Amino acid sequence: MIKVAVAGACGRMGNAIIQAIGATEGVELSGALEHEEHPLIGQEISLPNESPVTIVSDPKSLSRDLDVLIDFTNPEASLGNLEACAELGICAVIGTTGLGEEQKEALRMFALRTPTVFSPNMSVGVNVLFKLAAMAATALGDDYDVEIVEAHHRMKKDAPSGTALGLAEVVAQALGRNLADHAVYSRQGMIGERTSKEIGIQTIRAGDIVGEHTLLFAGPGERIELTHRAHSRDNFARGAIRAALWIVGKEPGLYSMADVLGLK
Repeated sequence: MIKVAVAGACGRMGNAIIQAIGATEGVELSGALEHEEHPLIGQEISLPNESPVTIVSDPKSLSRDLDVLIDFTNPEASLGNLEACAELGICAVIGTTGLGEEQKEALRMFALRTPTVFSPNMSVGVNVLFKLAAMAATALGDDYDVEIVEAHHRMKKDAPSGTALGLAEVVAQALGRNLADHAVYSRQGMIGERTSKEIGIQTIRAGDIVGEHTLLFAGPGERIELTHRAHSRDNFARGAIRAALWIVGKEPGLYSMADVLGLK
Protein backbone atom coordinates (compact mmCIF):
# COMPACT_ATOMS: atom_id res chain seq x y z
CA MET A 1 0.00 0.00 0.00
CA ILE A 2 1.40 3.40 -1.08
CA LYS A 3 0.88 6.07 1.59
CA VAL A 4 0.22 9.51 0.10
CA ALA A 5 -0.08 13.00 1.57
CA VAL A 6 -1.74 15.88 -0.30
CA ALA A 7 -0.63 19.52 -0.05
CA GLY A 8 -3.40 22.07 -0.62
CA ALA A 9 -5.77 19.37 0.53
CA CYS A 10 -8.80 21.65 0.88
CA GLY A 11 -8.52 23.33 -2.53
CA ARG A 12 -10.21 22.33 -5.77
CA MET A 13 -7.22 20.37 -7.02
CA GLY A 14 -6.45 18.89 -3.62
CA ASN A 15 -9.99 17.62 -3.29
CA ALA A 16 -9.83 16.04 -6.75
CA ILE A 17 -6.58 14.26 -5.81
CA ILE A 18 -8.06 13.00 -2.54
CA GLN A 19 -11.07 11.61 -4.39
CA ALA A 20 -8.74 9.94 -6.89
CA ILE A 21 -6.82 8.35 -4.01
CA GLY A 22 -10.08 6.95 -2.68
CA ALA A 23 -10.87 5.47 -6.09
CA THR A 24 -7.45 3.85 -6.65
CA GLU A 25 -6.45 0.46 -5.29
CA GLY A 26 -3.11 0.26 -3.56
CA VAL A 27 -3.10 3.92 -2.45
CA GLU A 28 -4.23 5.44 0.84
CA LEU A 29 -4.50 9.00 2.11
CA SER A 30 -2.04 9.33 4.99
CA GLY A 31 -1.47 13.08 5.29
CA ALA A 32 -3.01 16.46 4.47
CA LEU A 33 -1.38 19.91 4.34
CA GLU A 34 -2.81 23.43 4.19
CA HIS A 35 -1.39 26.89 4.83
CA GLU A 36 -1.18 27.87 8.49
CA GLU A 37 -4.09 30.36 8.35
CA HIS A 38 -6.55 27.96 6.74
CA PRO A 39 -9.73 27.64 8.86
CA LEU A 40 -9.77 23.84 8.59
CA ILE A 41 -6.36 23.29 10.20
CA GLY A 42 -6.82 20.63 12.88
CA GLN A 43 -9.92 19.18 11.24
CA GLU A 44 -9.99 15.64 9.84
CA ILE A 45 -10.43 14.29 6.32
CA SER A 46 -11.92 10.83 5.97
CA LEU A 47 -12.17 8.46 3.03
CA PRO A 48 -14.36 5.34 3.10
CA ASN A 49 -12.63 2.38 4.74
CA GLU A 50 -9.58 4.46 5.69
CA SER A 51 -8.47 6.05 8.96
CA PRO A 52 -9.06 9.83 9.10
CA VAL A 53 -6.11 12.18 8.70
CA THR A 54 -5.69 15.54 10.42
CA ILE A 55 -5.04 18.65 8.33
CA VAL A 56 -1.74 20.22 9.39
CA SER A 57 0.31 23.21 8.25
CA ASP A 58 3.90 22.10 8.95
CA PRO A 59 5.23 19.69 6.31
CA LYS A 60 7.99 18.60 8.68
CA SER A 61 5.32 17.16 10.99
CA LEU A 62 4.36 14.60 8.35
CA SER A 63 5.11 10.99 9.18
CA ARG A 64 8.34 9.46 7.93
CA ASP A 65 6.22 6.44 7.01
CA LEU A 66 4.76 8.42 4.10
CA ASP A 67 5.80 7.34 0.63
CA VAL A 68 4.80 10.33 -1.51
CA LEU A 69 3.65 13.95 -1.16
CA ILE A 70 1.52 15.32 -4.02
CA ASP A 71 1.67 19.11 -4.28
CA PHE A 72 -0.38 21.42 -6.53
CA THR A 73 -0.08 24.61 -4.46
CA ASN A 74 2.12 27.63 -5.26
CA PRO A 75 5.86 28.02 -5.95
CA GLU A 76 6.89 29.17 -2.47
CA ALA A 77 4.83 26.54 -0.66
CA SER A 78 5.92 23.77 -3.03
CA LEU A 79 9.60 24.49 -2.43
CA GLY A 80 9.09 24.47 1.33
CA ASN A 81 7.20 21.19 1.11
CA LEU A 82 9.86 19.68 -1.17
CA GLU A 83 12.60 20.68 1.28
CA ALA A 84 10.70 18.85 4.02
CA CYS A 85 10.34 15.79 1.74
CA ALA A 86 14.09 15.78 1.17
CA GLU A 87 14.72 15.88 4.92
CA LEU A 88 12.13 13.19 5.72
CA GLY A 89 12.95 10.86 2.83
CA ILE A 90 9.55 11.23 1.16
CA CYS A 91 9.13 11.14 -2.63
CA ALA A 92 7.40 14.12 -4.24
CA VAL A 93 5.02 14.76 -7.14
CA ILE A 94 4.90 18.48 -7.95
CA GLY A 95 2.28 19.88 -10.33
CA THR A 96 2.65 23.53 -9.31
CA THR A 97 2.97 26.11 -12.09
CA GLY A 98 4.40 29.62 -12.18
CA LEU A 99 7.91 28.78 -10.92
CA GLY A 100 10.65 31.23 -11.90
CA GLU A 101 14.07 30.09 -13.06
CA GLU A 102 15.64 30.42 -9.60
CA GLN A 103 12.78 28.43 -8.09
CA LYS A 104 13.17 25.71 -10.73
CA GLU A 105 16.86 25.52 -9.90
CA ALA A 106 16.03 25.16 -6.20
CA LEU A 107 13.58 22.39 -7.10
CA ARG A 108 16.31 20.61 -9.07
CA MET A 109 18.66 20.81 -6.09
CA PHE A 110 16.07 19.33 -3.70
CA ALA A 111 15.37 16.58 -6.24
CA LEU A 112 19.00 15.48 -5.94
CA ARG A 113 18.07 14.37 -2.41
CA THR A 114 14.68 12.73 -3.02
CA PRO A 115 12.90 11.25 -6.08
CA THR A 116 10.70 13.98 -7.59
CA VAL A 117 8.27 14.11 -10.50
CA PHE A 118 7.75 17.67 -11.71
CA SER A 119 5.43 18.56 -14.57
CA PRO A 120 3.44 21.68 -15.48
CA ASN A 121 0.58 19.32 -16.35
CA MET A 122 0.00 15.82 -14.98
CA SER A 123 -2.67 14.93 -17.54
CA VAL A 124 -1.78 11.85 -19.60
CA GLY A 125 -3.38 13.48 -22.65
CA VAL A 126 -1.38 16.70 -22.33
CA ASN A 127 1.88 14.80 -22.07
CA VAL A 128 1.00 12.90 -25.22
CA LEU A 129 0.36 16.34 -26.75
CA PHE A 130 3.91 17.39 -25.77
CA LYS A 131 5.25 14.36 -27.63
CA LEU A 132 3.14 15.10 -30.71
CA ALA A 133 4.21 18.76 -30.60
CA ALA A 134 7.89 17.82 -30.76
CA MET A 135 7.26 15.41 -33.63
CA ALA A 136 5.24 17.98 -35.60
CA ALA A 137 7.74 20.80 -35.07
CA THR A 138 10.63 18.60 -36.16
CA ALA A 139 8.82 17.54 -39.34
CA LEU A 140 7.47 20.99 -40.27
CA GLY A 141 10.55 23.05 -39.47
CA ASP A 142 10.81 26.79 -40.03
CA ASP A 143 8.29 26.97 -42.88
CA TYR A 144 5.35 27.00 -40.46
CA ASP A 145 4.45 29.77 -38.01
CA VAL A 146 3.82 28.63 -34.43
CA GLU A 147 1.07 29.98 -32.18
CA ILE A 148 -0.22 28.69 -28.84
CA VAL A 149 -3.55 29.76 -27.36
CA GLU A 150 -4.49 28.75 -23.82
CA ALA A 151 -7.71 29.33 -21.86
CA HIS A 152 -8.39 28.84 -18.15
CA HIS A 153 -10.87 29.86 -15.46
CA ARG A 154 -10.95 33.41 -14.17
CA MET A 155 -9.40 32.42 -10.82
CA LYS A 156 -6.09 31.19 -12.25
CA LYS A 157 -3.26 33.35 -10.95
CA ASP A 158 -0.37 32.72 -13.38
CA ALA A 159 -0.24 33.50 -17.09
CA PRO A 160 0.61 32.02 -19.47
CA SER A 161 -0.15 28.61 -18.04
CA GLY A 162 2.67 26.26 -17.22
CA THR A 163 1.32 23.92 -19.88
CA ALA A 164 1.45 26.61 -22.56
CA LEU A 165 5.01 27.45 -21.60
CA GLY A 166 5.86 23.75 -21.61
CA LEU A 167 4.45 23.40 -25.12
CA ALA A 168 6.39 26.44 -26.26
CA GLU A 169 9.62 25.06 -24.81
CA VAL A 170 9.08 21.67 -26.48
CA VAL A 171 8.52 23.35 -29.85
CA ALA A 172 11.46 25.74 -29.40
CA GLN A 173 13.81 22.87 -28.60
CA ALA A 174 12.60 20.87 -31.61
CA LEU A 175 13.20 23.90 -33.85
CA GLY A 176 16.57 24.77 -32.32
CA ARG A 177 15.37 28.10 -30.96
CA ASN A 178 15.85 29.84 -27.62
CA LEU A 179 12.33 30.46 -26.33
CA ALA A 180 13.40 33.56 -24.38
CA ASP A 181 14.50 35.18 -27.63
CA HIS A 182 11.46 34.29 -29.73
CA ALA A 183 8.41 34.11 -27.43
CA VAL A 184 5.74 36.75 -28.11
CA TYR A 185 3.12 37.07 -25.36
CA SER A 186 0.94 39.89 -26.70
CA ARG A 187 0.34 41.97 -29.81
CA GLN A 188 -1.25 45.39 -30.05
CA GLY A 189 -1.12 48.33 -32.45
CA MET A 190 1.10 48.67 -35.51
CA ILE A 191 3.49 45.84 -34.67
CA GLY A 192 4.72 45.17 -38.20
CA GLU A 193 5.06 41.89 -40.01
CA ARG A 194 5.41 38.71 -38.00
CA THR A 195 8.91 37.25 -37.96
CA SER A 196 9.42 33.65 -39.04
CA LYS A 197 10.99 32.68 -35.70
CA GLU A 198 8.23 33.93 -33.39
CA ILE A 199 6.46 31.53 -31.05
CA GLY A 200 3.23 33.24 -30.07
CA ILE A 201 1.69 32.44 -26.67
CA GLN A 202 -1.72 34.01 -26.07
CA THR A 203 -3.82 33.84 -22.88
CA ILE A 204 -7.56 33.76 -22.17
CA ARG A 205 -9.05 33.95 -18.66
CA ALA A 206 -12.82 33.51 -18.37
CA GLY A 207 -15.57 31.79 -16.42
CA ASP A 208 -14.91 28.28 -15.17
CA ILE A 209 -12.81 26.91 -18.06
CA VAL A 210 -10.81 24.02 -16.60
CA GLY A 211 -8.07 24.18 -19.22
CA GLU A 212 -7.74 24.34 -23.00
CA HIS A 213 -4.56 24.48 -25.10
CA THR A 214 -4.25 24.74 -28.87
CA LEU A 215 -0.94 24.52 -30.72
CA LEU A 216 -1.18 25.89 -34.25
CA PHE A 217 1.29 25.41 -37.09
CA ALA A 218 0.35 27.64 -40.04
CA GLY A 219 2.17 27.23 -43.33
CA PRO A 220 1.64 27.94 -47.03
CA GLY A 221 -1.90 26.90 -47.92
CA GLU A 222 -2.58 24.86 -44.79
CA ARG A 223 -2.50 24.74 -41.03
CA ILE A 224 -2.32 22.02 -38.40
CA GLU A 225 -3.96 22.38 -34.98
CA LEU A 226 -3.35 20.16 -31.98
CA THR A 227 -5.84 20.79 -29.16
CA HIS A 228 -6.30 19.39 -25.68
CA ARG A 229 -9.40 20.25 -23.66
CA ALA A 230 -9.76 19.30 -20.00
CA HIS A 231 -13.38 18.75 -18.99
CA SER A 232 -12.62 18.33 -15.27
CA ARG A 233 -9.69 18.27 -12.87
CA ASP A 234 -10.04 14.52 -12.53
CA ASN A 235 -7.59 13.81 -15.36
CA PHE A 236 -4.87 15.88 -13.62
CA ALA A 237 -5.57 14.02 -10.37
CA ARG A 238 -5.40 10.60 -12.04
CA GLY A 239 -2.09 11.55 -13.65
CA ALA A 240 -0.72 12.65 -10.27
CA ILE A 241 -1.70 9.32 -8.71
CA ARG A 242 -0.05 7.50 -11.61
CA ALA A 243 3.12 9.51 -10.99
CA ALA A 244 2.97 8.75 -7.26
CA LEU A 245 2.74 5.01 -7.90
CA TRP A 246 5.63 5.20 -10.36
CA ILE A 247 8.08 7.30 -8.32
CA VAL A 248 8.23 5.04 -5.24
CA GLY A 249 11.49 3.11 -5.25
CA LYS A 250 13.23 5.31 -7.85
CA GLU A 251 16.64 6.83 -7.31
CA PRO A 252 16.80 10.51 -6.21
CA GLY A 253 16.54 12.83 -9.16
CA LEU A 254 14.17 15.01 -11.16
CA TYR A 255 11.71 13.14 -13.38
CA SER A 256 8.93 14.25 -15.72
CA MET A 257 5.58 12.80 -16.77
CA ALA A 258 7.33 11.70 -19.95
CA ASP A 259 9.41 9.40 -17.72
CA VAL A 260 6.29 8.18 -15.93
CA LEU A 261 4.49 7.41 -19.20
CA GLY A 262 7.49 6.00 -21.06
CA LEU A 263 7.36 8.73 -23.70
CA LYS A 264 11.09 9.50 -23.76
